[in-house]
Amino acid sequence: MTDRDKTALLDRIVTIAREAGRVILPYYQADGAIDSKHDGSPVTAADRAAELVIVAALRELTPDIPVVAEEEAAAGVVPDVSGGLFWLVDPLDGTKEFIQRRGDFTVNIGLVKDGAPVLGVVHTPVDGMVWAGIVGDGARQEDADGRRQTITVRKPDPSGLTVVASKSHRNPELEAYIATLTVKESVSRGSALKFCIVARGDADIYPRTGPTMEWDTAAGHAVLLAAGGSLTAFDGGPFRYAKPEFRNGHFIARGG
Repeated sequence: MTDRDKTALLDRIVTIAREAGRVILPYYQADGAIDSKHDGSPVTAADRAAELVIVAALRELTPDIPVVAEEEAAAGVVPDVSGGLFWLVDPLDGTKEFIQRRGDFTVNIGLVKDGAPVLGVVHTPVDGMVWAGIVGDGARQEDADGRRQTITVRKPDPSGLTVVASKSHRNPELEAYIATLTVKESVSRGSALKFCIVARGDADIYPRTGPTMEWDTAAGHAVLLAAGGSLTAFDGGPFRYAKPEFRNGHFIARGG
């Protein structure tokens, strides 16, 4: 795939993410239906409606690339990804933020190749922001009017780090890890937005010790890598995709 082809693909994924965001917003502004998945986590009609839009668009755009989407996977619909190239979709990441009307929820679309993310788009429907990147080709931030700005991670301040962590999933293990750092500022945000905050140079580190799935991380991981950051398992080892049940272990995302 040429650079022009990759850029055109990324632009199309941004459009798809925005389309999903427009589907979600009426549910956010009203009292959307709230159910529970088999694991007890909340799922809304907005998740399902947005996923239908994204999955249909991806299957039309790239019919030869399997799509692993959160709600389909929860229903047992999981394609064969042994070929190494597949999409990971979370139509509404940060459902608790959505339900509590906090706005920190995102649409996540990531492309994985041979166990690593290569392209990603994260969209926050409430304010219309998009973060998008192609690993090796750079990352950008785009506002609701389509104005674009290149983003890169920053070098950590020797006097102390800015840590961004989960708003809804803090636990003693996370607090213990943060206590080992020299912290100047701690920020709590929801969803994949935390990856984007590091990617655009507004924070230095995002540690995660709570449960996540691959569709939660692939898009933000790609944006972070494209902006010059890194993500490792908690022990410093590589963080790979296509794991059993698409379940992640703990990880640490870093800027420069």
